[in-house]
Amino acid sequence: MSLTAHAAPARAMHGRAPLALTIPALIALLFLIFPVVAIFVRAPWGTLGRDLSTPEARDALRLSLETTLVSTAACVVLGVPLAWVLARTAFRGRSLVRALVTLPLVLPPVVGGIALLLALGRNGIVGKPLYDAFGITFPFTTEGVILAQTFVALPFMVISVEGAFRASDPRYDEAAATLGASRWSTFRRVTLPLALPGIVAGSVLSWARALGEFGATVTFAGNFPGVTRTMPVQIYLARYEDTDSAIALSLVLIIVSVAVLALLRERWLSGAAR
Repeated sequence: MSLTAHAAPARAMHGRAPLALTIPALIALLFLIFPVVAIFVRAPWGTLGRDLSTPEARDALRLSLETTLVSTAACVVLGVPLAWVLARTAFRGRSLVRALVTLPLVLPPVVGGIALLLALGRNGIVGKPLYDAFGITFPFTTEGVILAQTFVALPFMVISVEGAFRASDPRYDEAAATLGASRWSTFRRVTLPLALPGIVAGSVLSWARALGEFGATVTFAGNFPGVTRTMPVQIYLARYEDTDSAIALSLVLIIVSVAVLALLRERWLSGAAR
C-alpha cells in the first residue's frame, strides 16, 4: 500500500468536522462561555472600586484570603504524606482508601457540611468529646471555615501529588537507599524535590477550590460577618440586596480562576494537547 493511501485517511481525520458534531459542539461552547461573558458585560466597571471597598466586601475578601492560606497549608501538610502512602506503598484496601479520598470531589457540598457537623459539631462523634474535655468547638467559627475548606480542597492536593510521585522514577530513591540514606532522608532530599511541580499544582488547585467553597462552609460554619462570611457566602447574600457588589465579587473569583488555569496551563493543558 502506498504512502499516499495512508495519507488520505489522515487528511480526512483532520479535515472539516461533520455538521452533526459541529452544531452540538458550538452549543456546548456557547453554553459554557456566555454566562461568564455576561458577568463581564454586566459588571459595574464604573463603581467597581467602591463595590469592592464596602465593609462587607472587605471583610469577606480578608477572611477568604486568611482562611484559604491556612487551609491550603493544611492540605500540603496532610495531603503530601497521604499521596506518598497511596503512590509508594501497597496495602490491602488501597483502592477503597483512594475512593474515599476522592469522595469530596463528587459529594454535594451541603452534604459535606452536614457530615462535618455530625463528626465535629458540638454533639458530633469527635466534636462532643473535644467540647466536653477541652471546650473546643468548631461550628460557626473561623476554624470551622478552615475545616470546611480543607475538607473539599484536600482531594485536589492528594490527586495532584500522587500523580507526581507515580511519575517520578523510583530508581532515584533506590539509589539513595543504597548509599545509606534513611527513608525519611530519601523522601526529603530526593522524592520531594522530584514531586515539587505536582505539589505546587496541587497547592494552587486546593487554594482555588477553598476560595470558591460555599455549601460546606455555610452549612458547617454559618455566615457571621467577619467571622465565617467568606466571599462566596457574601456573593450569595449580596445578590438579594446589592447586585452590583455580588457581580463585583463574582468578577474577582472569575479572574482568580482564570489566573489559576493560566498558571497550570503549561503543566496540564499543554500536556493534554500533546
